[in-house]
Amino acid sequence: MIADRPDLEAVPPAQETLRCRTVAAGGFKQLNYVRDLPPLPVEERFGPPADALVATPSETLLAALGSCLSARIHANAALSNIVVHSLELDLEVDVVTSPMWDPPGHAPGPVGFEAVRVAVNMHADASPEALRALVAHAVLWSPVANTIHDPVHLDVVLGQTARPRAVASAPPER
Repeated sequence: MIADRPDLEAVPPAQETLRCRTVAAGGFKQLNYVRDLPPLPVEERFGPPADALVATPSETLLAALGSCLSARIHANAALSNIVVHSLELDLEVDVVTSPMWDPPGHAPGPVGFEAVRVAVNMHADASPEALRALVAHAVLWSPVANTIHDPVHLDVVLGQTARPRAVASAPPER
C-alpha cells in the first residue's frame, strides 16, 4: 500500500537504459543530446563564466538533483492528497575542483562534491511532520539522490578512434 491508498500497490522499480550523446563544441563547451530534445549546452569553466547562459557540469548535476527531488515530493503529495501551493528547493554544494592540466597518470587528490545541502521550501496543506515525511520519502526514492550518495559502478571505455587523414600532396610537376 502506498501512502494510505489501498487502491495502489507498491511496484518494484523498473530498470531502463537512458542515453545521452555528448559532442565537443569547441573550447570546453559540450552539446548534450537526449532523445529528440534540443541540445543541452554545458560548459566547464575556470573563473568568471564566458557564457552566463550555459551551466557547468556540476551545476547541471545540482539541477538534476533538484528537479528529481521536486518532482517526487510533488507526486507523493498528490498521491497523499496534500495540496501543494508552492514548492522551491535551494541547493548548494561544496565542490573541490580539479586542475585540468595535470599530466596523465598523475593521481588527483579529492575532487568533486564534498557536501550537498538542499533546503525544501514548501507551502502545503499538511503538518510539518507530514511534509518532512514527504521529503524523506523523495530522497529515499530519488534515482539522482541515490546516484550521488551511494556508490555506483562507472565504466568509461575508449570507443571509436580515428587519426586525422593525411592531406594528399599534389603530384610533382614535370
